[in-house]
Amino acid sequence: MARQHRLVLPGLPHLLALPALAGVHPFPSPEDRMRFLVILRDAAAGEKVLVHAYALLPDELRALATPPDAGALSRWVQAMGRRYVSAYNRHHDRSGTLWSGRFRSTALEPGAWTLTALRFVDGASAEPGVTSARHRCGGARDAGIVDPEEYWSLGNTPFERESAFAQLLAEPLAEACVARLRRCLTGSWVCGDDAFLRGLAASGSHLRTSPRPRGRPRRRT
Repeated sequence: MARQHRLVLPGLPHLLALPALAGVHPFPSPEDRMRFLVILRDAAAGEKVLVHAYALLPDELRALATPPDAGALSRWVQAMGRRYVSAYNRHHDRSGTLWSGRFRSTALEPGAWTLTALRFVDGASAEPGVTSARHRCGGARDAGIVDPEEYWSLGNTPFERESAFAQLLAEPLAEACVARLRRCLTGSWVCGDDAFLRGLAASGSHLRTSPRPRGRPRRRT
């Protein structure tokens, strides 16, 4: 079976998920997480990818990032994977990959859906150092993180933005929103409102931005 085409729209934020092998924790210690973040920042700088958020989870890597071109996300993830797996295996005296397959991604409509994805990443864990939430909630600022416009719109001062975002993280995401993000990740569809998707379709793009209707296509008469 041919690989599913990954839809990447340069200049738009993208939610990414890279699943780990079953039974393998890719970020088991603070030292591993620090090592990975150095690699993440270096690889992002090399590809000019803007990293907005990350979550280093026991079963996957999540990230929110904006690529400058259609191939930048793949090159970034590949560079991170090669360097980190090599360092991880040396440190833990093992061999083989850490990942169970290709990364998944979905392009996001700027605005509410991007802010939802930011919460989906930063709110994935309350454990210190696992996500980039502390960067936006009054903790140590991370020079490798670029806050999206949606975060800046939360307040006029750093304190207002930090307080507003912390309050958002304290509220659980609606199950329907999480399900939509996961469906778009699985299918590599654009995640946005109907008007935004229609606008993309009208722009002349030949790439599909949503699933095809179920069933056989109608015959032309």
